[in-house]
Amino acid sequence: MGVISQGILGGVSGKVGNVVGASWKGIDYLRIKPSSVANPRTEGQVNQRNKFTVTLEYLQPNLGFIQKGYKSYAVQKTEFNAAMSYVLNNAITGAAPNFTVDYSLALLSRGNLSGALNPATDLATAGQVEFTWDDNSAEGNANATDKAMVLVYNPSKKESMYILDGADRTVGSQIITIPSTYAGDTVELFMAFTTVDGSIVSNSVYLGSGTAN
Repeated sequence: MGVISQGILGGVSGKVGNVVGASWKGIDYLRIKPSSVANPRTEGQVNQRNKFTVTLEYLQPNLGFIQKGYKSYAVQKTEFNAAMSYVLNNAITGAAPNFTVDYSLALLSRGNLSGALNPATDLATAGQVEFTWDDNSAEGNANATDKAMVLVYNPSKKESMYILDGADRTVGSQIITIPSTYAGDTVELFMAFTTVDGSIVSNSVYLGSGTAN
């Protein structure tokens, strides 16, 4: 049974026929229950599910990074949902059924803060990855106190290691420790910058892949 709160103009809670009322983040909404689908596995539906699965597997290990990196896009949606939408629409490549994520387009952070200048990585030392960049704190809207956000994604293990408030932009390097179990695995490397208060971030940049030691 559906209930109308706060009078006839208030929000609806529950089900009335095929209309469902609910509230999310303080927003009242109505939706129509979908009718049953005779063939729920059409080629288009299967392809969309495959794309969704690939995107989900990529983003889930990076949730903490995304929550900071997509903060300004969480308008009537979560940061994770905003990232899902962006990656699905901009970074899925390949032909059915073999869809993959194009890491160079799959932003884990989106914003207008100045990004990293000449970023690079070094995996030579066992158990760590070093990220380096040039100091561009005098350019654009960059600040000397901006913090590096660095991330090491291990697709085979479906997990990531990341630092969200690393070294200042002027320092030019940040080391992140990775588990010994990553040795021999291919890892994907990303970085971005955030202001000290976390209110503005830069687009993330993909720094390529490497073999962990």
